[in-house]
Amino acid sequence: MASQISSFLLASLAVFFFLCSLDKSFATREDKERSNNLHLVHLSSLLPSSSCSFSTKGPKRKASLEVVHKHGPCSQDDGKAKATATPHSDILNLDKERVKYIHSRLSKELGQAQDVGVKELDSASLPAKSGSLIGSGNYFVVVGLGTPKRELSLIFDTGSDLTWTQCEPCARSCYEQQDAIFDPSKSTSYSNITCTSPLCTQLTSATGNDPGCSASTKACIYGIQYGDQSFSVGYFSRERLSVTATDVVDNFLFGCGQNNQGLFGGSAGPIGLGRHPISLVQQTASKYGKIFSYCLPSSSSSVGHLTFGAAARGSYLKYTPFSTISRSSSFYGIDIAAVSVGGTRLPVSSSTFSAGGTIIDSGTVITRLPPTAYAALRAAFRKGMAKYPTAPELSILDTCYDLSGYKVVAIPKIDFSFAGGVQIELSPTGILYVASAKQACLAFAPNGDDSDITIFGNVQQRTLEVVYDVGGGKIGFGVNGCK
Repeated sequence: MASQISSFLLASLAVFFFLCSLDKSFATREDKERSNNLHLVHLSSLLPSSSCSFSTKGPKRKASLEVVHKHGPCSQDDGKAKATATPHSDILNLDKERVKYIHSRLSKELGQAQDVGVKELDSASLPAKSGSLIGSGNYFVVVGLGTPKRELSLIFDTGSDLTWTQCEPCARSCYEQQDAIFDPSKSTSYSNITCTSPLCTQLTSATGNDPGCSASTKACIYGIQYGDQSFSVGYFSRERLSVTATDVVDNFLFGCGQNNQGLFGGSAGPIGLGRHPISLVQQTASKYGKIFSYCLPSSSSSVGHLTFGAAARGSYLKYTPFSTISRSSSFYGIDIAAVSVGGTRLPVSSSTFSAGGTIIDSGTVITRLPPTAYAALRAAFRKGMAKYPTAPELSILDTCYDLSGYKVVAIPKIDFSFAGGVQIELSPTGILYVASAKQACLAFAPNGDDSDITIFGNVQQRTLEVVYDVGGGKIGFGVNGCK
């Protein structure tokens, strides 16, 4: 009898330990699955450094430029213009104005917008409508203009077409910029476009304004006004553009601004990378094949790149076709199929995203989603961040956390699925907009209505290699293209 009891106890213990080990394996598997859906991030990596760091990643091709955030330590130019700390609320408020403009530009009511007058230049009357707002959360590159070349810091913008810079003698006014203002009289390769040239008429569709004509020189005059009432008026001209020290574009069409006002962050103007024939992309089609790429760095203290010409090949890049939904010739449209948070697809139909269409924009800071999609994303993200103390809202950002008591934080992963089966995982710096350790916010905001166009902004593009193959009708994404 004792031996039977002993055998029973041994068998029971064996079953107990088997069940415990089985339960442990299930728990381990569950923990592993949960951790695979989280970013474990050192808080310090989400905060910008006071010094500039250079990425070892990215292409080292001859037509590649360094990309710098204009409000970080990398933007200082030999001490001439110290980068000043711009309040995050100001950056986000200007971003709101840019989005407001994009929505109005793409709306059916655009033709009912009221014209705003721009001051005359050399007796040329120029009715001004709207251009594209150059917001505060943008990035710039340094290019050369003229012969001999003058280096200029220009904001690059996929939502703009016309490249322009401030020019001496600043017939009306010029805002403060970090570089010396370009003086066309000191360049042997500069020339004006005449009023009668067919090139002059391209300005109407590129800027939204009819060109003017100088009464004294018969030179073509451009005018562009932005969503925040900033503007530039000047001569439409040709000049030698030095993309890099060895890559030169002759007879480049640009605006030589004589009357410029606005908040352009110390830059000398914008470099237009839109789809219009007047953009840099189209003007250099024979040289670069209508292909350019960039990688926006993880923070304002890091450096990314802007590269013209064919991108690297291989499985590193995943391509999705440009969308036909986009209603503007300037913007680049894409199709969002789904969004996932923490490994779970949001219960949002793809038709929610297609209702207003989607564009990708290097100049918009925060991604704007249809309210229906944003509500689902926010709910899922808040659930995944439930253990962290909340913080006050920051301008348009309503989901913020105080992470100052943590060295390592666990952030739910967010994935975007695009047409063609392309799935992209956002980096942690593409998920949180970190104003400080005490205020780290979900870097998304809702549109006013589901029918408004969705905008995939530049925070979400951080560390991604984004390749615009305009001729091929597709856009590619490569994870970890820069730091």
